[in-house]
Amino acid sequence: MTLLVSIPLSSPLGQRIAFVQHLMSMAVVEAVRTLPGYEDIELKVKWPNDIYYSNLMKLGGVLVNSTLMGKTFHILIGCGFNVANSNPTICINDLICEHNKRYNGRLPALRVDTLIGRSVTALERLIHVFQKEGPDGVLPSYYKYWVHSGQQIRLGGEDGPLAWIVGVDDSGFLQILQEGKDVVTVHPDGNSFDMIRNLIIPKHS
Repeated sequence: MTLLVSIPLSSPLGQRIAFVQHLMSMAVVEAVRTLPGYEDIELKVKWPNDIYYSNLMKLGGVLVNSTLMGKTFHILIGCGFNVANSNPTICINDLICEHNKRYNGRLPALRVDTLIGRSVTALERLIHVFQKEGPDGVLPSYYKYWVHSGQQIRLGGEDGPLAWIVGVDDSGFLQILQEGKDVVTVHPDGNSFDMIRNLIIPKHS
């Protein structure tokens, strides 16, 4: 699906526009996991814009294109998530089926139109909360659903220094902690397919 959202530049979200991709990923996860009975379906968010089954495989993603016209961001949000196609990896209804087998449950499979509607409604709510409370209004829920809690990474590549992901900053970028050092913000290197594997610490002049 593709959504068009307008965000005033002067608003809290307009000042932190990178958060839009995080909010959309969250909205898809919440569309499933806020349904009664579906709370434990292992749908999660991976920074910056992926939807995952646990920390194992991707089943959706978000692409955001923003254009500033005057004092308003006009944002095209492209979002795809696999609801019912078991190939080439896994789908949301597979997760529900596995959950039913494991816990002897009878949760029905979900429909594409239902999840699109619930995702759009969740995004509207998350934008409203962000505009009212800023990052603090949404980050507790984001951390509840993300895959990175306590995750170890190598900065800059496989031979880089070891660090731990500790959260995101007020602009939506990852924060990491290197042993014996302070928490710093990191960015993707701009060239790699797997953003988490090749993070860099930006140089400040």
